[in-house]
Amino acid sequence: MSIQITEAAAAKVKEIIASSADQLAEEGNPGAETRLRVAVKGGGCSGFSYVLDLTAENAGEYDEELEVHGVKVLVDQKSLLYLEGTVIDYVSEGPMREGFAFKNTKHHSCGCGSSFSV
Repeated sequence: MSIQITEAAAAKVKEIIASSADQLAEEGNPGAETRLRVAVKGGGCSGFSYVLDLTAENAGEYDEELEVHGVKVLVDQKSLLYLEGTVIDYVSEGPMREGFAFKNTKHHSCGCGSSFSV
C-alpha cells in the first residue's frame, strides 16, 4: 500500500485518539484499539473528497491495514485505488489555518482545496 503519513499527521491522530478514549468507553468499547480509516467518497466541486474517521472496528474483508508511526490505518480497496501515492500531513499555519492536508501529484484539487479529480 502506497499511502504515507507524516510524523506530524501521526502525532495529531494519536492526540485525537487519546482524547476520544472516553467517548469509546461510553459507546461500550473501553480499551478498544482505535484505527484511522482513510477513504474517498464522491462529492465536492471536483468529484471526490477525502474522508478521515476513527474506528474501533477490525479490518474487514475488503480492507487493507497498515501501521505508520504507531498509527493503525484502514483503507478499503476501492478508496486505495484513488489514494495510491497520497501523503497525509498535518499543517498548522496559525490558529485559523490548521488541519490535515492530502498531497498527491496524480490528483487535481479544486479552488477550495477540499475535493479533487483524477
